[in-house]
Amino acid sequence: MTQMTKESVKSWVPPIIRGMTSDGETALVVTVLEDVQAELQLPLHGAGPFEIEELAASWRTRYSRFCAEHARYPRTIGLEGTSWSMGLGISYDEAVRTSGVSKDPAARADNSRGAIMKRKVSLVTGGAQGFGEGIVRSLVAEGGYVYIADLNTEGARTLALQLNSQAGSTVAFSLAVNVTDEDSVRQMMDSVASTTGSLDLFVSNAGVLKAGSVKEMSLADFQFVTSVDYTGFFLCTKFAARQLALQNIGSDHAYMTDIVAISSKSGLEGSNKNGAYAGAKFGTIGLTQSFALELVTDNIKVNAICPGNFLDGPLWSDPERGLFVQYLRAGKVPGANTVADVRRAYESKVPLNRGCRTEDVVRALCYIVEQKYETGQAVPVTGGQVMLN
Repeated sequence: MTQMTKESVKSWVPPIIRGMTSDGETALVVTVLEDVQAELQLPLHGAGPFEIEELAASWRTRYSRFCAEHARYPRTIGLEGTSWSMGLGISYDEAVRTSGVSKDPAARADNSRGAIMKRKVSLVTGGAQGFGEGIVRSLVAEGGYVYIADLNTEGARTLALQLNSQAGSTVAFSLAVNVTDEDSVRQMMDSVASTTGSLDLFVSNAGVLKAGSVKEMSLADFQFVTSVDYTGFFLCTKFAARQLALQNIGSDHAYMTDIVAISSKSGLEGSNKNGAYAGAKFGTIGLTQSFALELVTDNIKVNAICPGNFLDGPLWSDPERGLFVQYLRAGKVPGANTVADVRRAYESKVPLNRGCRTEDVVRALCYIVEQKYETGQAVPVTGGQVMLN
């Protein structure tokens, strides 16, 4: 935790405060507000890179005393010597209003299967379109709050506005991010800290694909694929894990969170004339297992989902750059003369005789979050096309 300094207070304090509000399953939204009178003041003196645990323990004592004396949560929490405070709520809108938290601090967590994603805060990279958009919509439908993080900032903003309009409240937030750029990922997570305190689930979904023979693919194309699909997962985990670890400290090491990589069927078996993509996805699973071993001490589970082919999404079906077109041009499917021939060839490989759908992946995602006794796994969602042994 050597990055925790007074200069970066807004990036590391809200996650600790959010962790303090955890009931073991969910936590309150903690949002940074300027020039708002704080109902509970916490000391910041002496805060340094090696005193976070001690500081968090003293904050928990004051916070717990307040909740016990008033039989409610504080509306706002401030830090001595700062001009800003943090609003608390079960939703973002409630936190911003600072009207009081409409939840009893003595209420037990709802561990029922139907409620597993309710009130959880998630972030989905590559969430503005395709598979990512489907995941975003599904997580909102499950009752959660979702960050739509994408290089396509206009698409992310439009989707967030649409979801918020449909819900009649703030359930989605748009964020600009380039997952291959360290500063961009850092800024994304700083924005998360200031907006909701932190997250419960980070979904590393951003990905690209360029097919081609190893004898012909340019180094630039190879590096483009691996920088997004492999290095991007590393950078996202690096900065997400720091924040999730702080939440865990705030909860006195009782708050379990999740990082999930959307890998691929091609991360479980090789893919002809698609080596850059398959190699990156294989590598993602190696990172998943390694990160899981390390981050378990922070109560962060790290898993991967390996979907089969999402045949109805733009990655496959785009009429100009989709994989059906790319594979037809590359001659990857012997005897195929049309895009329809390529599609039928890929459907025929699946025992369940169809492509993977968003809802298939979201079911796996919910399972991973609900399952408290598994980490470091690559969960296949392939319709039986890939069977593990």
